Amino acid sequence: MVANLSANKRGWDDKWEFYSKWGEQSLEFQNILVNLVDEDTQAFNKIMSAVSLPKDTSEQKLNRFAALESATKYAIEVPFKIMKTSFACLESIKCMAELGNPNSISDAGVAALCIRTAVMGAYLNVKINCKDLKDKGFVASILKKGKIIVDDTNRIESEILELVEKQLN
Repeated sequence: MVANLSANKRGWDDKWEFYSKWGEQSLEFQNILVNLVDEDTQAFNKIMSAVSLPKDTSEQKLNRFAALESATKYAIEVPFKIMKTSFACLESIKCMAELGNPNSISDAGVAALCIRTAVMGAYLNVKINCKDLKDKGFVASILKKGKIIVDDTNRIESEILELVEKQLN
């Protein structure tokens, strides 16, 4: 939104291409995230399908366990992709907070808050699904990477909100 408002700001005609590129990138991230929401639903459905597999024989138990492990890993990977994609949005948000139309600076702040919420919500989903996965090496690795994304998100969100507050005051 900030990129679009900046691209069309009177007197900034020479900056149209710069803001349009940021706007296009943001729209691409938005489309990816919408698709990931659907993929997250599919991941949950895979877990439910695996849970409903028969477990009467040893072979069925092994098959069910393997299906649950695979589905759970997928249910971890999808929200982790949401974390990474959401985090990637912060670059454009910060750029727009620094260089965008000052009349839309509050939108940059709201965007940063929304991205932090998306990252944190996805991390909670990663964490809850990690509880059920037996592959503890994978769990440790993804939780460590997720924590780094959370920490970096919090830092950049603070920087963006500081830019917003400075502009508003």
